[in-house]
Amino acid sequence: MPSLTRLTCGLAFGMAAALGAHAEEEKVLNIYNWSNYIAPDTIANFEKETGIKVRYDVFDNNEIVHAKLVAGKTGYDVVVPSSYWGKLQADGGLLQKIDKSKIPNWKNLDPAMLAQLGRLDPGNQYMVNWMWGYTTVGINVDKVKAALGSTPMPDNAWDLIFKPEYIGKLKSCGVSFLDSPTEVIPAALHYLGKPAYSKNIADYQAVPPLLKSIRPYVTLFSSSGYINDLANGQLCAVFGYSGDINIAKNRAIEGKTGQHIQTLTPKTGGVIFMDSMVIPADAPHPENAHKWINYILRPEVHAGLSNKVFYANPNLASRKFIKPEVANDPAVFPPEAEMKKMAQPEALNNDIRRQMTRIYTSFKTGL
Repeated sequence: MPSLTRLTCGLAFGMAAALGAHAEEEKVLNIYNWSNYIAPDTIANFEKETGIKVRYDVFDNNEIVHAKLVAGKTGYDVVVPSSYWGKLQADGGLLQKIDKSKIPNWKNLDPAMLAQLGRLDPGNQYMVNWMWGYTTVGINVDKVKAALGSTPMPDNAWDLIFKPEYIGKLKSCGVSFLDSPTEVIPAALHYLGKPAYSKNIADYQAVPPLLKSIRPYVTLFSSSGYINDLANGQLCAVFGYSGDINIAKNRAIEGKTGQHIQTLTPKTGGVIFMDSMVIPADAPHPENAHKWINYILRPEVHAGLSNKVFYANPNLASRKFIKPEVANDPAVFPPEAEMKKMAQPEALNNDIRRQMTRIYTSFKTGL
């Protein structure tokens, strides 16, 4: 009997081991992130360290991401929506909670940034900030001055793209707008002195006349391609993301294109966004997703992102690894006085989002 007992126990142990091995995740991680939003060595270093193969896809706007998550079975393990979309996705049961016990580097996050993100994600249960920035105006300094001629630069940078008397002069050298309702409409509301993410449907009535007045002068709608066009001198003014404009500036310098690119800070402030890592509810590799998030929160890794893509990160411990010219650039890390002027991201209900989409569609199509 003792030998039979040992045999039975041995079989049971073997079966358990086999089940454990079967349950262990495959060494794969599927990521869906914004374009131009990662350092060249980030993925390679993670793969070398963990043995996990990363499949990395990119997108250009939140609308695309949300549609995929709603449809389900995306196959993605980590997705990086903006926080106001992440709120919508969490409330809709499209995300799973973050297990902070698997993310020891959580301690590196700035409590102030966690609190700000917590306005949309109470308890910071679903979202981990990847990077943050703001929508604003970027220009080719020389081309804008030439196009304006005797007209001086406006006191408020928003006027360059929202006032016909300015944007009308810039059409000749190219003007681009982000191709997204939830970026364009909040900026227009903010410019009009209304809450950028207003819950009052009546506030949106002032937006169509404004956009209709400038539509003849917008030459491009782009959420990523405008970077190279700005760097190469094919555009002179853009409504874009702060970091993307800084990327264009850097590309112009490195490529010696002769183009002088500048990120402007509007007098009334830009519109802040916080892009955050989330794990879809049906993610096939949630354990690997947590490993990736913890890796990104390593100070030197997060710093490497800011150094390359010129967006601020929420990692306090990373500051000493950020290049001084990046850390001290107010276009990357705006001073507190500028931050107070900026519109903060807020969640939007379906009715408001539909209204935004209708207004934007009319704007883009010119109807």
